[in-house]
Amino acid sequence: MTTLLISDLHLHPGAPEITDGFLRWLEERARGCEALYILGDFFEAWIGDDLLDLAGVDPTGNADLAARVARALKRLSDDGSALYLMHGNRDFLLGERFAAETGATLLPDPSVITLGGRRVLLMHGDSLCTRDTDYQAFRAQARDPQWQAGILAMPIAERIALARQLREQSGEASSNKAEDIMDVTAEEVEKAMADHGVTTLIHGHTHRPAVHELEVAGEPARRMVLGDWRPGQGWEIAVEDGGEPRLREFPLR
Repeated sequence: MTTLLISDLHLHPGAPEITDGFLRWLEERARGCEALYILGDFFEAWIGDDLLDLAGVDPTGNADLAARVARALKRLSDDGSALYLMHGNRDFLLGERFAAETGATLLPDPSVITLGGRRVLLMHGDSLCTRDTDYQAFRAQARDPQWQAGILAMPIAERIALARQLREQSGEASSNKAEDIMDVTAEEVEKAMADHGVTTLIHGHTHRPAVHELEVAGEPARRMVLGDWRPGQGWEIAVEDGGEPRLREFPLR
């Protein structure tokens, strides 16, 4: 049996090749897997689960994309694969309705699971970028239940406009920051792993796929970083037949 982990697809109507590639990947690679973990930023933006009610009438195409993806995920879970979704910094408003309609379980960030017989820490990864103090302040606000309730109470049109504004602000802010500020902080990585008693951490967010060897509490450890999906290219971590997690880049057709 195979367990698969992916993150940072940033699905949106403007990149149909990524959506189409993901749906093919689901059918050809993920079908029949034991479990699929999606570690955040699955969608480029998520304004609330009631977006699904707009399928067929949303001029932006976001609702149709969401409904199409939800149906594909439901087929996977109906076939017996366990499906887990973790929030990212783009889709932190994914809720219980979307989870129910896809057959998924919303996974807290961070979470410890067992892979290949060992405890593994799963995170989206944004909380590890502690040098980016402006973003960490926004993250604290965005994860506050009262703030989220206020956003979800807004009319959908206002939420769409707000999501667009936040993406523009994020892009402008990122372009003015040093590269190391937007990467993880080594001390925070080691602390998270030590606090959870693990020697393997898997996360996304940084768009810097790699396997990093390190030491935690005197023990050899590793940090595995999933890559973001782009036209023609996808990333996964696979654990096959109880073996070691493997990071793999593959062509997205």
